[in-house]
Amino acid sequence: MALDTWIVYALAALGLSLSPGPNGLLALTHGALYGRRRTFYTIGGGALGFVIVIALSMFGIGALLQTSLVWLTVMKWVGGLYLVYLGVQVWRAPPIGMDIRASQAQRSRRSMFRQGLLSAVTNPKGLLFFAAFLPQFIDPHRSLWGQFVVMAGTFAVIEIATEAVIASTASRLTPWLRRVGRRFNQACGGVFMAIGAALPLRG
Repeated sequence: MALDTWIVYALAALGLSLSPGPNGLLALTHGALYGRRRTFYTIGGGALGFVIVIALSMFGIGALLQTSLVWLTVMKWVGGLYLVYLGVQVWRAPPIGMDIRASQAQRSRRSMFRQGLLSAVTNPKGLLFFAAFLPQFIDPHRSLWGQFVVMAGTFAVIEIATEAVIASTASRLTPWLRRVGRRFNQACGGVFMAIGAALPLRG
């Protein structure tokens, strides 16, 4: 990939990472509940999920979803139901004001990694976006695998850095969050459930 093309791609990827989405919200929530260090498991899972989504988009699944209404509908419902489930889990999470060590004990690192991963890969909007977005930067005369490594690696690094800032900011807000307690969890959980409910209904 030419340097000028890569710079444009990196700026576009940064804009996408900064836009509100389920993984950013998850990093915010986990950063507040479990602290910045533990949230890196969530962030790592999300980054791997986006690498998988980019691979699927570049190598054909995105095109399949664009042409098959059945598969697109299935993916919308799967992604929507998972986000609703995730919202319920966040809604029921112990408030910041409770013993944070007990809260940490209830959420394993593997579970946090898995939540980040599934939040990224179960959103068909991501597949469709990357299926439309990535071809703008692909050079047909160069190795597709080599370009995949550059694009996926660039996006993963930018996503990790962006979500790390979000998680770090959330962890610094812990004293304030201790005062609002369960309302913070309910607000974040409600947003997840609203996104999950709306996802299958949108055209």
